[in-house]
Amino acid sequence: MPKTRRQFLAGAAATGAWVGIGAPRASLFARDDRKGGEGKRLLILGGTAFLGPEVVAAAKARGYAITLFNRGKTNPQLFPELEKLHGDRNGDLKSLEGRTWDVVIDTSGYVPRHVRDSATLLKDARQYVFISTLSVLADNSRPGMDESAPVGKLEDETVEKVTGETYGPLKALCEQAAEGAMPGRVTNVRPGLIVGPGDPTDRFTYWPVRVARGGEVLAPGTPADPVQFVDVRDLAEWTMRMVDGGHVGVYHATGPEKELGMGGVLEACKRVSGSDATFAWADADFLEAQKVSAWSDMPIWIPPRGDSVGFARVSSAKAIAEGLVFRPVAETAKDTLAWWRTLPEERRGKLKAGIAPGREAEVLKAWRERKPAK
Repeated sequence: MPKTRRQFLAGAAATGAWVGIGAPRASLFARDDRKGGEGKRLLILGGTAFLGPEVVAAAKARGYAITLFNRGKTNPQLFPELEKLHGDRNGDLKSLEGRTWDVVIDTSGYVPRHVRDSATLLKDARQYVFISTLSVLADNSRPGMDESAPVGKLEDETVEKVTGETYGPLKALCEQAAEGAMPGRVTNVRPGLIVGPGDPTDRFTYWPVRVARGGEVLAPGTPADPVQFVDVRDLAEWTMRMVDGGHVGVYHATGPEKELGMGGVLEACKRVSGSDATFAWADADFLEAQKVSAWSDMPIWIPPRGDSVGFARVSSAKAIAEGLVFRPVAETAKDTLAWWRTLPEERRGKLKAGIAPGREAEVLKAWRERKPAK
């Protein structure tokens, strides 16, 4: 089984140490003197897919004047009331030229060149928020990794193709590109798995949907195996809180605040759906022998052993100290299930993550028929 965070988190999809990566930085504001619309011109690079709309909602609630920059291809019908500028991160930033914004939030940067180009062009902004990822971490073997942990590196930093192997190191280089263009004014936010209503990957969604179906559910590992994720709404709200306060630096942004086991997730799904589900907890060795893959067939779960013992035990203490809070997993599961049920039948016909029903039945049969260990 592959073990690196970037292989798992980027499956659907840096040269030099990061100086002072874990050190706290002062707010850009000694105090907040902004009144009315002053200082509240916000540019979002992206803005129409999953996290973007939630950031828009949180920013609108705070009175920001919002501009979206994207290619106009993903959910173009959203936000007709907002200013929209079209272009391409890959060489077409013309619509941004000659304009200034107070804050830039980059939700769509995956290649260092693209981030460098945009941050350089927009360097008059007070703050540049880059949505990075915990996949930048080079090592998953140690629980409690904070922002000082080493990041992954590429042998060839000219590579721009995003794969499971390059995703994390490229994001690390994106962080550095932003900081290089706007030193001292960058907020690098590192979420892990982002979940909740609107998730296009179905990685968390699989569980409330499957548990709601009821019956015997194939469950991975043990109920105590740790998992980490952040509700998209909590991440967006906190991101805007960081903008309001002008907080810069690097922040791990995943939850919950206290360790959560896989059993807690499944029991929450059962509770909010009212199903009759029961859980067959199959150990990691059995699942591997059955070619049931962690993270893809069994979403959000990685066996906590070997090189992955720290995978779902990353520290977000720094972000929590700056106000990151997490809604109960039951609320996320309930809202995700309600959102799922509003989707067209064709979309609901096949989940994009999780083991297929027929295959699950085969594995459950093998689990029941296994020979007890001597």
